[in-house]
Amino acid sequence: MPVSRIIDTETTSLEGGVCEIASVDIIDGVICNPMSNFVKPPEPITISAMAIHHITNEDVAGAPPIDAAIDRYLGADVYVAHNAKFDRGKLPQITAPWICTMKLSRKLWPELESHGNQFMRYHLGVNANVPEGLHAHRALYDCYVTAAVLIEINRHARLTIAQMREITANPSLLHSMRFGKHKGKSFEEIGAIDRGYLKWCLANMDLDEDQKFTMQHYLGG
Repeated sequence: MPVSRIIDTETTSLEGGVCEIASVDIIDGVICNPMSNFVKPPEPITISAMAIHHITNEDVAGAPPIDAAIDRYLGADVYVAHNAKFDRGKLPQITAPWICTMKLSRKLWPELESHGNQFMRYHLGVNANVPEGLHAHRALYDCYVTAAVLIEINRHARLTIAQMREITANPSLLHSMRFGKHKGKSFEEIGAIDRGYLKWCLANMDLDEDQKFTMQHYLGG
């Protein structure tokens, strides 16, 4: 039977290396087989990162590097992460297909103010059944939350693996602007009243692929 492995990494910074990896599997709709490892990163953990995940340089001092730790996480049929682009970039050793629950959430509920992992958990009203002793922004905790979100997405939408992979592979069409003078307005409305602002954003701002795709869409291509 196919194994979906939900995987998460914690890193030294947004651009830095992995300092923790964890996963859980979903088999026949059941969350099982939790695994986690501290990882010795290629550079020190930044204070900003420590403030989020609370992993210190002392915690990882005796840990294996990612190339030594990754083997036990290989072998699943498909890998799942919330914002899979980030984790996939940190784990090039994984060559199996990926699915992004953030992309799925944006596709199914475009009008939401956020599509973060914890936001979707509470929006969907799922019980993540996280074991005691774990906390948010530790890799294994986040795996349990992502797994619960994925199960609920499947209950709502009944998407096939192929459909989820297609959604993951393509940019998301966003609903509303999250910044600037039109914050909170829909992109459709902004495209109707202030096309110049969308053009300015495309020319001058460091936008992600979903923001670029959405602005170009509402500018007519």
